[in-house]
Amino acid sequence: MDLAIPTLLVASAIAFAAPLIFAAMGELISEKAGVINIQLDGMMLAGAFTGTWAALASGSLLVGFVGAAAGGAAVAAIHGTLCLGLKADQVVSGVVLNILILGLTTFGIGAVFASDMGNAAPTLKPLPIPLLSDIPVIGRALFTQTPTVYLALLTVPAVWWLINRTTVGLALQAAGEAPGSARSMGIRVGRLRWAALIACGALAGIGGGQLVLAGLGTFTQNVTAGRGFIALAAVVFGRWRPVGALVAVLLFTTVEAVQVRAQVLGIELPYQFLVMAPYVATLVALTLFTGRSRPPRALGSND
Repeated sequence: MDLAIPTLLVASAIAFAAPLIFAAMGELISEKAGVINIQLDGMMLAGAFTGTWAALASGSLLVGFVGAAAGGAAVAAIHGTLCLGLKADQVVSGVVLNILILGLTTFGIGAVFASDMGNAAPTLKPLPIPLLSDIPVIGRALFTQTPTVYLALLTVPAVWWLINRTTVGLALQAAGEAPGSARSMGIRVGRLRWAALIACGALAGIGGGQLVLAGLGTFTQNVTAGRGFIALAAVVFGRWRPVGALVAVLLFTTVEAVQVRAQVLGIELPYQFLVMAPYVATLVALTLFTGRSRPPRALGSND
């Protein structure tokens, strides 16, 4: 078998995974604190929009990614105001914000990018890692990615360490499992949830920025195409564990990579079925595994 095909599939799956990893790790932090973000896709979409805007205005990718993080954090702040401040239902708030952000960014394409329609935002270039990139198949696929792909992969052990090896992580888990008991121990549950929510927004925004600033180079309507929901599903599929969420994301993006490379692989199916494949995989995974996992006890509660 030609090694170029598996190399291409692995490389594509890992590249596609980066935006989802950022969003999933952010959602994991937030849900551990008891805050659910149905609007994760809206956070990613806002991050893609503001990141593209910032990159085009400044000509700097660093500024672009900072703008992406700010866009996602802004959506998180609205969600926090509604739910943590005004005690609105977290699921309802998330659904409304998804619709709102989709509408605002669609309008913004003409209002903000009208003068830049013919211009592409700067995009990251692959950064091969010496020696490691020379390993057959895996080396060329894993170690010739953009810097933000490496950063996304590093967030997984970083989040694991934060949750399982720090006092902040233990406080997060207490806030998500038993907020009343956490308060009795002196933990400021409200502040902790706010911090976790903003961190989620920033990471999801960076994930959205990754779609444009490390790939497409331009913002299009609904550029996330529901990837925020796949990241949300990955957290559930992964049983609220960083490594589990990573495995789930890679399963989903492997299906996406096969879908994108179907012609090369000789898969002859209607285009519509291929486009549906990653989302069908998400539904199947949730159906099979949701009943076997337990979310934080206070998830979605405004207590």
